[in-house]
Amino acid sequence: MPMLNTQGLTGHYGDFQALFGLDITVGKNESVSLIGANGAGKTTTMRAIAGLLSSPAHMIQWKEQSIGNLRADQVAKLGIAMVPEGRQLFPSLSVEENLKIGAQSARSGPWKLNSVYELFPMLTEHRHKPSTSLSGGQQQMVAIGRALMSNPEIILFDEISLGLAPIVIKQIYTALPEIVRDGTSALIVEQDIKKALQYTDRFYCLSEGRVTLNGDSANADQHDIVQAYFGN
Repeated sequence: MPMLNTQGLTGHYGDFQALFGLDITVGKNESVSLIGANGAGKTTTMRAIAGLLSSPAHMIQWKEQSIGNLRADQVAKLGIAMVPEGRQLFPSLSVEENLKIGAQSARSGPWKLNSVYELFPMLTEHRHKPSTSLSGGQQQMVAIGRALMSNPEIILFDEISLGLAPIVIKQIYTALPEIVRDGTSALIVEQDIKKALQYTDRFYCLSEGRVTLNGDSANADQHDIVQAYFGN
């Protein structure tokens, strides 16, 4: 059985419907990417899974438990962590204080301050600085570290490389194998199709709130992806 799966997932913002019956699965120790154009429903999917957008309970299953109606803090305690789009760090707190917030779920596991600093060594010298004084790439590392501090079983990366310099994107993706290990899974929203396929096991392509294509990343057909990407 998959660790995480959605069953006919719908998502609404008031009267506007953003998702139309999504069926997505993520297995243990698996990396899965969500690709698609702006407005395809990728972030809405992540928000629903993370408990930031309420859904009927049965539409999201975590280890066969229905969680669609749980709050974000309840979802986090189950072992689901999210690195949100735009990072959303606390500007009044230092780097280290932001990291410690991730540990409030009190889940046991390998990720502590020292292990996060080992993963992203450049954060060590900035640990006492205000988080928003760092570069965009360094802030993304803090956001990832904060999520890891909860010792999740699955981590949701929303727009993992958006707005970052190529060298920083490479650093973050180089760290991904260290993150996705020992049973940890990842669901990654990525605009760069090449990166998404290179670093994940499987992919789902979304268009206008629907899955238009899915498959193994290694065997993906570029022509099919381009058509699915634009909903053709």
